[in-house]
Amino acid sequence: MSEIAANISVDSRDSVDSQDGELPSAMTVALVQLALACGGFGIGTGEFAIMGLLPNVADTFSVTTPQAGYVISAYALGVVVGAPVIAVLAAKMARRTLLLTLMLIFAAGNISSAMAPTFESFTLLRFVSGLPHGAYFGVAALVAASMVPVHRRARAVGRVMLGLTVATLLGTPLTTFFGQSLDWQVAFFSVGVLGLLTVALIWFYVPKDRVSEEAGFLRELGAFRRPQVWLTLGIAAVGYGGMFAMFSYIASTTTEVAMLPETAVPIMLVLFGVGMNAGNFIGSWLADKSLLGTIGGSLIYNVVVLTTFSLTAANPYMLGLCVFLVGCGFAAGPALQTRLMDVAADAQTLAAASNHSAFNIANAIGAWLGGLVIAAGYGFAATGYVGAVLSFLGLFVFAASLRLERRDRSAQAV
Repeated sequence: MSEIAANISVDSRDSVDSQDGELPSAMTVALVQLALACGGFGIGTGEFAIMGLLPNVADTFSVTTPQAGYVISAYALGVVVGAPVIAVLAAKMARRTLLLTLMLIFAAGNISSAMAPTFESFTLLRFVSGLPHGAYFGVAALVAASMVPVHRRARAVGRVMLGLTVATLLGTPLTTFFGQSLDWQVAFFSVGVLGLLTVALIWFYVPKDRVSEEAGFLRELGAFRRPQVWLTLGIAAVGYGGMFAMFSYIASTTTEVAMLPETAVPIMLVLFGVGMNAGNFIGSWLADKSLLGTIGGSLIYNVVVLTTFSLTAANPYMLGLCVFLVGCGFAAGPALQTRLMDVAADAQTLAAASNHSAFNIANAIGAWLGGLVIAAGYGFAATGYVGAVLSFLGLFVFAASLRLERRDRSAQAV
């Protein structure tokens, strides 16, 4: 596996214009990562801010709050559809050009969302805004990984994803506050401006790259002929739905189980955001040490933490601690993204972009199953048990991936 990773890293670096094939300077790498993380910050802010503004949106368009929730589903659908479709259609496009195009679409979608005249048009524009999401993170991860040595790839990916995790801590609360205080349209207009800022940063700091002559949509589609790609996506889609099963209902768990006032809900959101940032930092470091160990270990970790969440949710202090620890489960994000780069071989763009489609499927599965358990009368705290079961099932998918890898190694050794 290390030889495969080394070859992939070299192939990716060859696409970046540099002198004598040398890696860029530390300053260049830092500026590129900053530019790419800025886009992640904008995307994360735009994705999560709507959750705190649904009542405002509902009032504007004279619909119920549950109906307004359709716009969240529309965005998620855009992510799931957009990631593979864009990766295939843009297979012959230079990565820098693709990143610029994706952020322009994202900026236009959010600015247009702020000016939507009807609920139907707003829902459609949220779908459009979600289309670049997965492809952007996938391509950004490939660019970041191509500019550093092999043993630092996961940390480079983690720094790009840091924009997404910081958004949960700063971007979402700020845009929600100003959206509620001024007008919810301000939030989406601000996100659109962040998209335009990212376009400028990418234009100035991301090096131009050359497209491989072999690149094409058929080669990208080849990613889906690789069982390890499907298994890795399956780990993300099944194994990490637990985080979303818990997080989707954290407000009600806080007020109805722990019996805390509504003012405690933002505190729980902040704790979750701090956990995600800590997990991203620690997880990317661990992934560079042991990629598969980080993925498998995080699944076991999630089983334990989510079970503890359900057992202790009535205690306010334990609830806060568990929310933070569940957020730390994001440690697997950089590891899974890097794993997909390894197993996709020469079809990295499609595989890397599809990672975020898988996480959005995890979001949908987790929230849906959590809702079923609550509706069955087991209470909001039971969402942790749902998450633990999903993480446990993810371990079986992970085991299948390990088994297949060992079998392939044995076949190559013969």
